[in-house]
Amino acid sequence: MKRLLAIAGALGAALGTILWFLLLASTSANTILFANQYPLILGLNILVAVILLGLVGWQMHALWRDYRAQVFGSRLKLRLMLMFGLVAVVPGTLVYGVSVQFITRSIESWFDVRVEKALESGLNLGRSALDSLLGELAQKARGMALELADRPDSAQRLLLSRLREQAGVDSAALFGPNGQLITSAQAELTRLLPPLPSPAELKQARTGRPVTAIEGEGDGMTLRVMVPVTPLTFFEQPRVLQLSQPVPASLARNAEAVQEVYRDYQELQLARQGLTQIYALTLTLTVLVALFAAFALAFFMARRLSAPLSILAEGTQAVAQGDYSPRQAIYSRDELGMLTQSFNQMTRQLDEARREAERHRSEVESARAYLESILANLSAGVLVFDRHFTLRTINEGAITVLGESLSELVGQPTEAWGRYPELGQFIRQHFGPDSPAEWQGQLELEQEGGIAQALLLRGTRLPEASGGGHVVVFDDVTQLIAAQRSAAWGEVARRLAHEIKNPLTPIQLSAERLQMKLADHLSGKEAEMLERATQTIINQVQAMKRMVDDFRDYSRHPAPELAPLDLNSLIREVLGLYENSEVRVSPELAPELPPVLGDANQIRQVIHNLLRNGQDALEGLPEPRLLIRTENRQTFALLQIIDNGKGFPVDILPRVFEPYITTKPRGTGLGLPIVKKIVDEHLGSIDISNLPEGGACISIRLPLAKEGNKEGKNGRDTGR
Repeated sequence: MKRLLAIAGALGAALGTILWFLLLASTSANTILFANQYPLILGLNILVAVILLGLVGWQMHALWRDYRAQVFGSRLKLRLMLMFGLVAVVPGTLVYGVSVQFITRSIESWFDVRVEKALESGLNLGRSALDSLLGELAQKARGMALELADRPDSAQRLLLSRLREQAGVDSAALFGPNGQLITSAQAELTRLLPPLPSPAELKQARTGRPVTAIEGEGDGMTLRVMVPVTPLTFFEQPRVLQLSQPVPASLARNAEAVQEVYRDYQELQLARQGLTQIYALTLTLTVLVALFAAFALAFFMARRLSAPLSILAEGTQAVAQGDYSPRQAIYSRDELGMLTQSFNQMTRQLDEARREAERHRSEVESARAYLESILANLSAGVLVFDRHFTLRTINEGAITVLGESLSELVGQPTEAWGRYPELGQFIRQHFGPDSPAEWQGQLELEQEGGIAQALLLRGTRLPEASGGGHVVVFDDVTQLIAAQRSAAWGEVARRLAHEIKNPLTPIQLSAERLQMKLADHLSGKEAEMLERATQTIINQVQAMKRMVDDFRDYSRHPAPELAPLDLNSLIREVLGLYENSEVRVSPELAPELPPVLGDANQIRQVIHNLLRNGQDALEGLPEPRLLIRTENRQTFALLQIIDNGKGFPVDILPRVFEPYITTKPRGTGLGLPIVKKIVDEHLGSIDISNLPEGGACISIRLPLAKEGNKEGKNGRDTGR
């Protein structure tokens, strides 16, 4: 359909060109023949013009519809069509103007023009006379405006009449900014009001452009001039002075006569003017046919040229949005065809490059996710610094080891750390200029309650090729150091028990034999002294035996037989032994506490030991309070023993679980280490802290027994 419309447009343009040459030939050769065939030529021109106009209108409508719908490429087609149309319109307009002038002058040369020139000269002479009168009246108006400009309103009313008489004008009127009449002066007393100006004339006069007009016809012809009057102050709007003066009767009659004669001459030339209009109409229609054909051809050419450009523009926009699919290629031998093919080749290469980049990015993301997963699941803490020792990355293990979040330290250099400044200083010192690329060190951090946390740190420098920086990996070795100390003390205790226990029995037997052999041979004070000395030896030997037994228990404590255990029932059983004690023990047991996984004998020993320690700490206080409490913490049971005594000394608290650390005069310092060893073998934890209001709190966490747990030998087969 579009191709047919383009062909029709081309045929219309050819037909219009033929008619144009026919018009020229007829005009120059045979005017009578052209006059006889004029209706046919005019009808053909009109028909072709209407057809091409419809074609152009349809094309413009389709193009405008695409432009309003923002169809891709419509703006380019519209721009090209306007450019091609402009190329056709400018020469066509020039040819049309020259042709019209040629035809008009040719027809004008057929008539005598001297009479017409004479009449036009007379008409121009009358106009010049009227213009001269208008100029004089305008000059008088400007002079009067200057006189009135420096006078107030009351003086302007009196001065206007005198100025009118001096100027010799028929009527003078002064109007305000809104068009209201301020004052007027008339030569004839019969006229009360002067002619009122229109708002447009007042507006023009206030802007400083004088208004001149010739009104009326014949003897009633009048000249009228309006000029602004400058106000006294800057804030006032200018007023308007209007002067009216009748045209002299003789001049008015002569001008009217010349006008009538000229009008009669024009009527006489009607036939010539009609012929000129016919030729001009035919020429106009022919030019319109050519212009419409040019627009139709411009539309076709614009579509043809914009098609590959639209494909390229659409493809560029698609590539910008990430779509690298091939575009429709134009297989032609010109540059546009080669350009579209090269663009498709480029998009294919970009698509391959993007897929390769996506593959590499996916591999990098997978590696990063894998590394992040490893870091997140590491029990050790990992800190990553840049080359300026600014913290960039921290894993969950570091938060777990230190016991609190360090997110506020990310992005800060080590010297600006508000928390753990000793950790930042330690890391900075070990990465000094003279330090090795890899190092290892141990640092103790003081935690709440004065307990020291031992950290084992390992550091290394990152390669400069990857941007440089530093990595620090650290572990909490507090429990490991405590276990090493406990093992060392256990070995010491085992050897002491072995070396000390052997001579104790002979010593005790020798003391008893001395008492038995010499008791009958001595009397009085000597017998009493012997009794006291031998009894002291026996008592000290028994004390030494008890201490050796403690050493043995600490070094060779039996493995627990783990089984589901009702902790509340065990506590009630133990508390039955303390009903008659001086310090009353208050229980606060959690209802429906699930069973824990433990050895009843060893847990009973732990409770006895802690309760005795609590009673010893409360000895001598006026209001002693000893509380034992249990809580259900979902995954473990919490056992707390709280007293209101003096608490633990600050210097002893960090080492309270080490052997031979005690505050009792007669204590061995093995009670709490044995308790901790039992709790550790139960896969639990224990910590001691001083209360702010006074006293101490011992917290033990024991794992709950899960379904399917069975009693295991030596605590190994526990269902875990």
